[in-house]
Amino acid sequence: MNFTKMHGLGNDFIVFSNTETLPADASELAVRLCDRHFGIGADGLVFVLPSNRADYMMRIINSDGSEAEQCGNAIRCAAKYIYDNGLVDAGQTELTIETIGAGPQVVQLQVENRRVTRVRVDMGEPVLAGLQVPTTVDAEPVLEHPVAVDGREFTFTAVSMGNPHCVIFVEDAVRFDLAAWGPKLETHPLFPRRINVEFATVKSRDYADMRVWERGAGPTLACGTGACATLVAGVLNGKMDRKGIVALKGGELLIEWNETDNRVYMTGPAETVYTGTLPSLI
Repeated sequence: MNFTKMHGLGNDFIVFSNTETLPADASELAVRLCDRHFGIGADGLVFVLPSNRADYMMRIINSDGSEAEQCGNAIRCAAKYIYDNGLVDAGQTELTIETIGAGPQVVQLQVENRRVTRVRVDMGEPVLAGLQVPTTVDAEPVLEHPVAVDGREFTFTAVSMGNPHCVIFVEDAVRFDLAAWGPKLETHPLFPRRINVEFATVKSRDYADMRVWERGAGPTLACGTGACATLVAGVLNGKMDRKGIVALKGGELLIEWNETDNRVYMTGPAETVYTGTLPSLI
């Protein structure tokens, strides 16, 4: 079974396209293969599968074996993989990729000398109703809502980009202690399906630092949907304009929340690291 190791700003994945459906043991495979000491090492597995609604479907299994509804860095990697491996017609630089959380999404490839340099993704409309994110808060939007853990109180803004996020604005996101607070917030009772946690510091109207604790993966170098949620939360709280840079540990993403169509657009890179072969996935 052939695989390709890829990453988007350091958020790394093991990509497969040699199955028609998600393997029955995908969760077990993710735990084993994503282990950075005993496996290949990655934040998750990405399966590029056939779709009846789009050019292809993407399924993402986190390193803990749980399935993610959507992932911004993974969809950029999947799009580059599809293009590089000739899975669409030669010269096709726009395609649709189906996700289980956000449905089919339109992806535009920026290509120079037959090399994908950047990928722009229509990430869809943000979901702001608290019960739909989901949280247990019956409000729309959920802005600066208090959450207490271990004697400390934070305030969060809830956004779903096909997967759930709580964005917390802090004084210094770069130096924030993710390991201390991320896992406690991820599993807080306010979030019935757990949640991705973003700690963000707005530096200007069009620039924010962000660090992320991802549901099912822990601290990662980047999170595309988290960057989208961060800009949306920044706009909702009057801190940011509708287009700006979100700087993650692994690099920068350009995010735009379009006022005309209410959709969020994410632009960033995707890179292939290496290819390899496993004896079998079954």
